[in-house]
Amino acid sequence: MRATSSVIVGRDAETGLLDEALEGVGRKAGRAVFLVGEAGIGKSRLAGECALRAYDRDLPVLRGRATSTGLVVPFRPLVEALSSRFRAVGAPDHPELAPYRPALAGLVPEWRAGTVAPGYAISLVELAEALLRLLAVLGRERGCVILLEDLHDSDTETIAVVEYLVDNLADLPVLLVGTLRPDAGPALDLALAAELRNTAAVRELGPLDEDSVREMVDACLDAAPDEVPSAAHRHLAQRAGGNPYLVEVLLADLLDTGRLSRDGDGWRLADHGEATVPTGAVRSWARRLDRLDEPVRELLLLAATLGGRFSVGALRAVTGLDDRALFAHLRSASEAGIIAPDGAAHDHYTFRHVLTADALRASLPPAEQAALARRAATAIEESSGELTGEQRQLVATLRLAAGDRETAARQFAQVGRQMLDAGASGSAAVLLERARGLASEEERDEVTVHLAIAQAESGRLDAAAALLDDLPPAPAGSRAAEERAQAHTQVAWVATMAERQEEARRRIRAARTLFGGAPRPEQEAALVVVEGHLALLPEQDGRADGRERLKEAERSARQAALTAEQRGRPMVACQAWQLLALLSRERGFDEADACLARMLSVAEKHRLATSRAEALVRLGTNAFMRTGEATPLETARAAAHELGSLALLQTVDGLLAMQSVLGARWDRAREIVERSVEASARLQNVSAHRYLLLVDATLAAHQGRAREQERALARFRRAGGEESMLVPLQRGLCQAVGALMGEDRQRARDELDAALAWERAHPSFFYLSGRYGLRPLLRLLDGEDEGGRAAYREALASPGGQLAWNRMFLGLADAVSRGRDGDPDGARRAVAEAGRAAPVFPQAWHLALRLTAEAALADAWGEPVAWLRTAEEYFHEAGVPAVAGACRALLRQAGVSVPQRRGGRERIPAELRAAGVTPREYEVYVLLVDRPGNQQIARRLCISPRTVEKHMASLMAKTGCVDRSALCAASAERAEGRE
Repeated sequence: MRATSSVIVGRDAETGLLDEALEGVGRKAGRAVFLVGEAGIGKSRLAGECALRAYDRDLPVLRGRATSTGLVVPFRPLVEALSSRFRAVGAPDHPELAPYRPALAGLVPEWRAGTVAPGYAISLVELAEALLRLLAVLGRERGCVILLEDLHDSDTETIAVVEYLVDNLADLPVLLVGTLRPDAGPALDLALAAELRNTAAVRELGPLDEDSVREMVDACLDAAPDEVPSAAHRHLAQRAGGNPYLVEVLLADLLDTGRLSRDGDGWRLADHGEATVPTGAVRSWARRLDRLDEPVRELLLLAATLGGRFSVGALRAVTGLDDRALFAHLRSASEAGIIAPDGAAHDHYTFRHVLTADALRASLPPAEQAALARRAATAIEESSGELTGEQRQLVATLRLAAGDRETAARQFAQVGRQMLDAGASGSAAVLLERARGLASEEERDEVTVHLAIAQAESGRLDAAAALLDDLPPAPAGSRAAEERAQAHTQVAWVATMAERQEEARRRIRAARTLFGGAPRPEQEAALVVVEGHLALLPEQDGRADGRERLKEAERSARQAALTAEQRGRPMVACQAWQLLALLSRERGFDEADACLARMLSVAEKHRLATSRAEALVRLGTNAFMRTGEATPLETARAAAHELGSLALLQTVDGLLAMQSVLGARWDRAREIVERSVEASARLQNVSAHRYLLLVDATLAAHQGRAREQERALARFRRAGGEESMLVPLQRGLCQAVGALMGEDRQRARDELDAALAWERAHPSFFYLSGRYGLRPLLRLLDGEDEGGRAAYREALASPGGQLAWNRMFLGLADAVSRGRDGDPDGARRAVAEAGRAAPVFPQAWHLALRLTAEAALADAWGEPVAWLRTAEEYFHEAGVPAVAGACRALLRQAGVSVPQRRGGRERIPAELRAAGVTPREYEVYVLLVDRPGNQQIARRLCISPRTVEKHMASLMAKTGCVDRSALCAASAERAEGRE
């Protein structure tokens, strides 16, 4: 007779919460729920009930469990969860998932072949974002549920991914349910922190009360109310302590011993002299084992020694049984309800509950437990050639159970180093920490060095620094000193990438001390590369020698690149050539491209996939800046996609979006920004996120949408954009052009001057800030003949002057100078040469024509009327009224008749159109959002203040606004509605 309950009792509040959450996913109101409680309290029962209710709603369910064996297996619950779904229905082939398949390849076996390039380790955040997108696709129709059990046993990588999911589920059709024990650790920290952030609900399951125990016992026995003696209920309630699992175990013991039996139409509890103690689960299982055949009993004890989950292969090695006998005994144990096949892996079994394995082991004396563990470890070692990481961890655990701490430490340390090399730094840190606590004094320092590297690469810089600082002194130049110096160098690199300048310098000093007075060339090269990248950061130490530091960094990096190539350090060589490509831009893009070509060659020779993709991205960026052509960038994007790097993909997408803005392909730019900007924030890809926010602001600025520009710039500032290297682009390419689209020439000049001042105070590697094109043109147009010509010559002689965007403005600056000097033919040739960029940058070209026409009219050269007509038509159709109005005003000044623009009615909202508002009146109405005066409106639209006054009076009459203030408020309210 079974002694398990088929119903959930005493958990009405929890099932109600899960029902509410399941209803929410159908409305795309995703959430996370954590069920916390001791072993056996009913967490898995509730998770199973949630799965059943999800199935009733026809929702996809993904269910995975962490291993309870103590082995560190990265992502095991996630792999099992995805497999539980895809094993039945196959992996999805939705095209939206294509960019994320490389990142998911480690979790989805079907996607592993040929997806991620060799040598590239997918970051945790990339994998988490990819999993988030996969869940969103699975839940798109009705929602989906992912159940992750026993998170307290999870590896740190899984915990990091779960934290990312929890923080980003709010608007997705996904319910995440996690179960865990209330033990101190990362899983509990995650749940409690998520509850504080209001991104998850946490429910702690307490013991069942006596009424619930009675209901559960009756359900186990299919008994009617009052059919089971109250003494049996009291016995179970008192000794199980309200724990449902112990209720079942103790009930099974009563049934097996005959103390509880059927008597006619009811149940009878026999008297018994010795009551089972509350820890009687151990005695109960010992008694149950005694009733099994000896071979089955021995098999179960050996299986329990291997842990709560065990493989058939390991058990075969330990028992020495052939397959026929082994599977016969496994069937017997399964039929007895002690073990069950593991649904996640065909060659594994699990004990019905983790307490079962604990109880079986505890039924043996300590000496016998140790002997069994030693026997199992030896058998596994002798049965395999090279142990896998999971096998080595199992051997380490068994050696530790057998009392051999030092051998266990060596095994844990070896697996930890392997995981560190594979990029699983979080799991590596867990294993190395375990090894460090077990290692002998002679071996502890070496383990500590690797642990420090793992902590740093896991983002725990302070912990890494503390470990390195606590190491005892080592003689300079010794093997131990060199290993520690290498660790300091690696931690310095991590600190530099995190912009922790002082920490990076401390590590570099420590490394140099340990290397002694004369480090080997390859050691010096690695340090120089870190120091060079450190020199790129804004000086936080008050030093004013930034440019000198860059010159020294370039000299040292060039030698480091050559040395690293000669000494077999290709990764250091690639880092050095990448640094040199940036620093050499000041002398020309040909030299920068030569450095990148060298980086690409080294990367391809040594199969460094990440460095290869980064080289292609930077070569594509340079090509785009020189010609405006995006094809090389598209090639680089394909390489990043092949690599599986979401972070690099977002970097390329930002560059492609900016190229689209400059090319006036607004829809493409907007599509890229909308696709990538939030994802880059979730990935914590700070540099790409800032750049995408700047692209968003620049997109609005180049379209003349001042309010959208300011809103986007506010987000850029909140993301730290004004403390980044992007400030020149912000001031020159975004805000200055935005001012020109609003016909505010003075503000544009101020922004360009601010960009120049920033560049003079800081090292800058951007050349589209206006310094090398737009600024010289505006200075000449505003009558600064001498200063404008000097700025033109300086820009023309610089590498920035050779870029396509800048060449267009410089060509027109040359035309203005020639026209002013009485060389109309030369001026026309300069305009024609500059016009070669018109198909690539149409918006900028028409703006430049509008600006240049002023000088052409004044100095009587070129075709200013034709240029103004072309520009006016372009900006009218583009919906930039200020520039279109300025063109019309200049045409009138030239004595040319200008037809009134009666179009544009389609842009007027229906309500205003019905009130009789004209296109010109609507242009005035739109500008009222910022409450400008009549003079400002007149300048923006190139009409007289008197005309503005008439339009204002007409608008108040047609809209019913009582005064100017009400009209401005109505305009602002309508603008907010449009947004």
